[in-house]
Amino acid sequence: MKKLYVLVFFLFPFVVMAQNADSVWLVNNYIKKEVSIPMRDGVKLFISAYLPKDNTEKHPILMERTPYSCAPYGKDSFRPFWINHLMAYCRKGYIMVIADVRGRWMSEGTFMDVRPFNPNKITNKDIDEASDTYDTIDWMVKNLANNNGNVGVFGISYPGFYSTMASLSGHPALKAVSPEAPVTDWFVGDDFHHNGAFFQLDAFSFYKEFGFGQPHPKPTPLAAPTYDPPIHDNYQFYLKTGALPNFTKLAGDSLIFWNQMMNHPNRDAWWMARNARVGIKNVKPAMLVVGGIFDAEDCFGAWNTYKAIDKQSPATNNRLVMGPWYHEQWRNNDGTHLGNIQWGSNTSAYYANNIEIPFFDYYLRGKGTVDSISKATVFFTGENKWHKLPQWPPADIQPTDLYLSANGALSFTAGNSTKPSFDSYVSDPTKPVPYTADVHFNRTRTYMTDDQRFAARRPDVLVFETDTLTKDITLGGPVVADLMISLSNTDADFVVKLIDVYPDNAGYNSVDIYAETDPVAKYPMGGYQMLVRAEIMRGRYRNSYSNPEAFVPGKPTQVKYTLPDVAHTFKKGHRLMVQVQSSWFPLVDRNPQQFIDIYHAKDSDFVKETINVYHDQSKIILPVLK
Repeated sequence: MKKLYVLVFFLFPFVVMAQNADSVWLVNNYIKKEVSIPMRDGVKLFISAYLPKDNTEKHPILMERTPYSCAPYGKDSFRPFWINHLMAYCRKGYIMVIADVRGRWMSEGTFMDVRPFNPNKITNKDIDEASDTYDTIDWMVKNLANNNGNVGVFGISYPGFYSTMASLSGHPALKAVSPEAPVTDWFVGDDFHHNGAFFQLDAFSFYKEFGFGQPHPKPTPLAAPTYDPPIHDNYQFYLKTGALPNFTKLAGDSLIFWNQMMNHPNRDAWWMARNARVGIKNVKPAMLVVGGIFDAEDCFGAWNTYKAIDKQSPATNNRLVMGPWYHEQWRNNDGTHLGNIQWGSNTSAYYANNIEIPFFDYYLRGKGTVDSISKATVFFTGENKWHKLPQWPPADIQPTDLYLSANGALSFTAGNSTKPSFDSYVSDPTKPVPYTADVHFNRTRTYMTDDQRFAARRPDVLVFETDTLTKDITLGGPVVADLMISLSNTDADFVVKLIDVYPDNAGYNSVDIYAETDPVAKYPMGGYQMLVRAEIMRGRYRNSYSNPEAFVPGKPTQVKYTLPDVAHTFKKGHRLMVQVQSSWFPLVDRNPQQFIDIYHAKDSDFVKETINVYHDQSKIILPVLK
């Protein structure tokens, strides 16, 4: 390890020097223009365009539309493209454009969160993000000097949503689009709700603490006010603040979308209009959908945007890339690991050099080839290898039942007992199960692969485990949780975790268990319980997101739902584990465990509940790759 530290120390100055050299080169070889472009309804939207000084050839345009600002503002202040692989586009002579979306920062108009796509625009007053993209592209190809008439759009997270909307614009100059971790469905699986359960930690920090929800009544380069909570232990802060109406009071009347969410508890027409998959039809540009398998924010969006394009626009040239990444890690120079888990290579560099840059080079510059970019390029963790596949999910997966049995057993064969049996636990809203073991404030990005031993030791978490595997088992596709449960009350949440248990005497971070202290970077990997996938279901939505149903106390009831796709190999010598619990705090808001309006519940509404999970009638359906 000392050699590694020396190597990092030795290389770091050269990395900084390279970035400094790139920044000097960019300033000397590019000019920046700031323009307000009129849309069809007269509203002007702001862009920052970085144009090569080289006039010997025509250049393609690569644009990102964002609600997060195209700062820095001012023609002499340059965006730091040199900090990651975006610098490669500059070296190749791309015209780089960053655009403030309608109603944000220096753009005029009224901002609307995840503005619904309008397929029936009739007058110039009928606008959406697709029409704003069309009008922006139309102006750029007619007015930016020395462009070659080919435009690409990309973006991560919220800009990923705008990339999806760009693909629906229909402009003939738009040749290639890459929605990356695209916000897609904020009720079913992205950011603020998963299967109807409210992800309060992300929502409150985004709208209130970060200040995103503050209105921009007129163009401004200034950031909105932020909020600093009085307690910097998020478990304690969210528990002490209590029920959601208390957070609404802190949010105030100006946070429009927060208050709208509080008044749309079910998946009604308002939410359906904001499902980005609704408009995905007849998509013309080449598409490269990108996401992180361990993205805590928009993993759902990547998998399901790709699937929606294939299903609803089958003629589209559509590709998928999923790497072992946290949110945006593919644009980070270091894709070698996530938390304690090592990938054996720099997956981010592989993606940039072998997939994203060749993709845009081919469709926008007419250079190179995309023959080596398969329909689906997916990194399988565990074995730590990229798989190039002709489709996703793979054609040769076999749905395989894994039964939750008595005595904590997890088995590929169901028990033969004729008498129903179950495990029970008490879910106490005053002592919810934490989503991580440590004390912190901001939501971590590594919890998606964290060691789950802390949770396995709690009495309100059920644990089921296989025997040691005698051969590798590879999963590729969605995982289904199929539980048979009964409750003492009328509602509950269910969190199901699929875990890879490492051998007790194995691990690449070998730690001296008798030492007084250990190096900060080391973690004992023997017996590590790696979270492979976890997802929550708010029980009331088990049959319908639009028409919630109460549970009948004491009545055995099926709760079946789909977890996001996995791509993982459980190695020989490891074990599979499943954990079941009913809180995941403060990541997700607490369920009062009564069938009431949670968004307007009182602190006194939260009650304890006994939950039974029936053996052998409860199972996990795994997508086993044959």
